[in-house]
Amino acid sequence: MTILIIAVIVLLIICISLVLRLISIRRSMREIKNELILTRDEGYNRQLTVELSDSVLEEMTAEMNRNLDYQKKLKEESGKAERILKQSVSDIAHDLRTPLTVIKGNLQMIALEDGLSEKSRGYLAASSEKCSEMKRMADDFFELSLLESDSSPVKLSKVNITNLLMQFLADSEAVIRGKELVPDVVFPERTVFALADEDLVRRMLGNLLNNVLKYAVEGFCITLSVSENECGIVFSNAVKKGTEIDAEKLFERTYRADKARSGNGAGLGLYIVKLLAQKQNGRVTAECKDNELFVSVYLKTGGK
Repeated sequence: MTILIIAVIVLLIICISLVLRLISIRRSMREIKNELILTRDEGYNRQLTVELSDSVLEEMTAEMNRNLDYQKKLKEESGKAERILKQSVSDIAHDLRTPLTVIKGNLQMIALEDGLSEKSRGYLAASSEKCSEMKRMADDFFELSLLESDSSPVKLSKVNITNLLMQFLADSEAVIRGKELVPDVVFPERTVFALADEDLVRRMLGNLLNNVLKYAVEGFCITLSVSENECGIVFSNAVKKGTEIDAEKLFERTYRADKARSGNGAGLGLYIVKLLAQKQNGRVTAECKDNELFVSVYLKTGGK
């Protein structure tokens, strides 16, 4: 009987030890999990620092730290490569702008010369158009590089969107008429204000109009709306029947639909619009319905 009691006591002690050991391991694993969460949130700028009493867990944690060091190195190298690429794009775009401006000017001067044949003038017009297209592409890439590298906050103020949009249309009248388009403008009865940056809004409107001028089949419509918390500026235009446009990808960098977006520009215009809207705490949406494309920008009004 005594031997049995001793055996039971020994087994009980072993079980208690195992339970305590298991509790200790579970606590250590929980600490490792919490440390991994902190490490992830702090961008791999820290290592796991936990007190462990198990050699296997210590080896596992050491291996995790080595893996985190490797991931940190990869992240730094990737960030460096991305910065170099963006700077290269910016430099190339900047270097292209000046010669393209000179070429464009020279082509315009040649066009004023007498004695050019109709065939020569046709070649000249085509060259001038392609030069303008390349200039716009260089400008877009240069602006994009500036936007993506600038993380400073934008100073927002109360902007009269109604007046701004009316002035923009007046300034763009010649360009719109040159494309033989007549805009249909829909404004609400009351003046619309938004918390925005006036210059950035003008740049968004310019890109939205360029998108319409490139791909509108007939006319186009500009609708200004307002709700309690935000105002919306919607550019809509008909597109060619059969055109396949993925509205969810329309604001992605260099996105092009198969037909409607081929042959003109680098596909950066609407991506730049999205970046400009985000800088002003705004949002963008796009929808293609019944052969009509709707591109919308929403800005905060400051309402509750």
